[in-house]
Amino acid sequence: MRAYPASSEEALRTRGLLKDWAGEGFVTQEQYQRMEQETASDLRRTNIFLRVVLFFFTLVIVAAAVALFFVVFLSRPREEATGILLLIFAAICYAAAELAVSQGRLYRYGIEEALLVCSVGLLCAGMQFVWFEGHSAALHQMEFVVFAVGAIASLWIWHRFGLFYAFLAAMILAVFVPGYWTWSHSAQHTIVAAFYVAGLMAVVAVRQGHRFTYLDDGYSIAEAMLWLGIYLAINLQLSSVDLLGKWWEGAGDATEFSRPFYWSTWVLTWCLPPVVLARGLIRKDRWVIGVGAVAAVLTLVTNKPYLGWQRHTWDPMVLGALLFGAALGIRRWLGRGAGGVRRGSTAQRLSGRDKRWMSAGTMAFGLVTPQSITPSPKAEGPDVRFGGGDSGGGGASSDF
Repeated sequence: MRAYPASSEEALRTRGLLKDWAGEGFVTQEQYQRMEQETASDLRRTNIFLRVVLFFFTLVIVAAAVALFFVVFLSRPREEATGILLLIFAAICYAAAELAVSQGRLYRYGIEEALLVCSVGLLCAGMQFVWFEGHSAALHQMEFVVFAVGAIASLWIWHRFGLFYAFLAAMILAVFVPGYWTWSHSAQHTIVAAFYVAGLMAVVAVRQGHRFTYLDDGYSIAEAMLWLGIYLAINLQLSSVDLLGKWWEGAGDATEFSRPFYWSTWVLTWCLPPVVLARGLIRKDRWVIGVGAVAAVLTLVTNKPYLGWQRHTWDPMVLGALLFGAALGIRRWLGRGAGGVRRGSTAQRLSGRDKRWMSAGTMAFGLVTPQSITPSPKAEGPDVRFGGGDSGGGGASSDF
């Protein structure tokens, strides 16, 4: 069911691990060259920057082609005709992506990814125009089918092509489905959490058979996102758009929910992070460990709003000091073990992948906030005047 041969993807994963080992000196240059030849793959790849550019250009090309078709051939089409054409374009985009992968051997190249994204977007838009746009209000209650089909299509793309953001898109689309089933906010949160729990159980069950294969990385990211989705669904303080204003005022949003449900979610926000951390530590899964740490921090941040306590300006300072102390304590505890290792965990960096992630993060931060890194030149003071000096006089005859 995968679009790529298992041997090719396994070779790419092995080559990535080989680069990390070579960067840390675990293998010699001769060993690296020999094993690099053994991990050759026929899949075509590119760097992350060109991948983003190709992704964006392909999106623009597809959108322009669809718009040009409607402008040239259909000036004022009906909703049903528009929807049918959009569905046809969705099928064309998906077929083009399959062709790019099977014939062009593109792998995380940006072009096939953009075509797959366009296929899902055009599919949802086409279904909306065909069945729900311009129809009776009673039929609009069935609009959840659009989001459900979009989520299923995204899951298929994740399963076939291994794009992790397709799984994230499926999770986001699933959030809108319960809104068409019930008006109760408590029920909506419960249904969304139930969706994610069911997905988590399925991913954990399937992942058991791929512990040391290339598929384990994808399942690790999917499991981490599902854990985070469950936490966000049960943390009621994260469901509001005006998060900063609500947290700063310190008013717990309990009016929309019953008191038993509200306080049950508060208890779960404290119980879930330790469970996620324990799961990640047992499996040595860095993605799950990271989500557990993020959930723990979010629990600390949202605890005061949950309890209705007033927030203070020094709260972030206290939280930062607490996290710094916890990180320092864990690092020292691990470092005191035999060889700096305790139960298979260590604070030492064993892979060059962390270095690359930090370099990419620093570069992205520099692109987003160039003014914070490179200060702007200072303006001249109003009292400083520079006059023109005469040649040979060093400005003696001028007003400098």
